[in-house]
Amino acid sequence: MTYLFISDLHLSPDHPRLVRGFLDLLKQYQDKNTQLYILGDWFNAWIGDDYSAQWLDEIVNALQEFTHAGNAVYFQVGNRDFALGQKFLNLFNGILLPDVYHLEINHKKFRLEHGDALCTDDIAYQRFRAVIRNPILLGFLKRTPLSFRQKIANGFRKKSSETKQLKSYDIMDVNAQAVDDAMGQVDFLIHGHTHRPEIHPLGNKQRLVLGDWRADSAWILEIDEQENYKLDFKQWSY
Repeated sequence: MTYLFISDLHLSPDHPRLVRGFLDLLKQYQDKNTQLYILGDWFNAWIGDDYSAQWLDEIVNALQEFTHAGNAVYFQVGNRDFALGQKFLNLFNGILLPDVYHLEINHKKFRLEHGDALCTDDIAYQRFRAVIRNPILLGFLKRTPLSFRQKIANGFRKKSSETKQLKSYDIMDVNAQAVDDAMGQVDFLIHGHTHRPEIHPLGNKQRLVLGDWRADSAWILEIDEQENYKLDFKQWSY
């Protein structure tokens, strides 16, 4: 069994090399009895499970082959694709995980999450997150036309880019106390969101931070059944 963890791919039709990198990853691990965990921001934006496009069909077809071969796909929402639901995942027998999920490998306890909830110093973002993730608001948005949701998503991306330029480097990172609280009963914490890949030893525990994907490279965390792990930086030749 291979446990594979990725996040912050930000796939979109505007970045075909990222899509190709993800498709190649599925092929690479298709015959390795893999449990694939995607910890948020899989897509650069997600406007609803009723969205369809040719580039997305290619991804779904590859995922169907991947799961048909006996592998499993698990997904946690991120701040870019929080509207993605089980309806889309059903297309390839994927499983939607809660915002915080606990996994046990070889008697070691792992906590999985996207990571944005750990950035508690960014008060403005946490307020926005509480509003936009409200189930009532989400339910309303899902009933609006796709064109309207696309405009909303474009507005969110533009606003996010503008505000990031005004924020300090530290305020957008995780809060130490939030991390301590999260690691209370686990041996490992795995998250993404910050785009700062690193292995942080915390006493006899570890915080494993996934990196974001780029046009020519990707960060991938692989763990085997003995909980041996490696955080790899993979570069693509195309």
